[in-house]
Amino acid sequence: MLVVAVAENGVIGQGGRLPWRLKSEMRHFRDVTWGRPVVVGRRTYESFARKPLPGRTNIVVTRDRALAIPGALVTTSVADALAAARGDALRRGVDEISVVGGADIYAQTLAVADRLVVTRVKLHPPGDTTFPRIDPKLWCEVERTDHAAGPDDEAAYSIHVYERLLSS
Repeated sequence: MLVVAVAENGVIGQGGRLPWRLKSEMRHFRDVTWGRPVVVGRRTYESFARKPLPGRTNIVVTRDRALAIPGALVTTSVADALAAARGDALRRGVDEISVVGGADIYAQTLAVADRLVVTRVKLHPPGDTTFPRIDPKLWCEVERTDHAAGPDDEAAYSIHVYERLLSS
């Protein structure tokens, strides 16, 4: 499962950070990924306020073979990260792994994902990182929940769950 927050203009990041503040959506992120292994790129991992993410096996993908991150498993390829995540999911007895970014990791895993959990943020911020358009020929929206902006949120947002369409 890919978990991503995307602005209306496709932006997911600016300067290595989320270009918005949505405290209530961060609770949703925690709830969706809790108890599951998470696959994350090194730069996205470094942007987390709290590292490693508690309650989840953190699997960090980096090109730096010498990098060691306390509390996280470090891999040098997405394929190795996915294999480690699948093994961890089996040990935990969970049926999904969570891929949580960044853009390069999403690009390498979108073709093998079977579910997307997409938060659509009602903003058009500037950004240097985007998420690809979700192709309706490949994905079916199965759930949508709208959320008004809370007191600690910069904008309203909606959460969409997509499942991959089976090819014939």
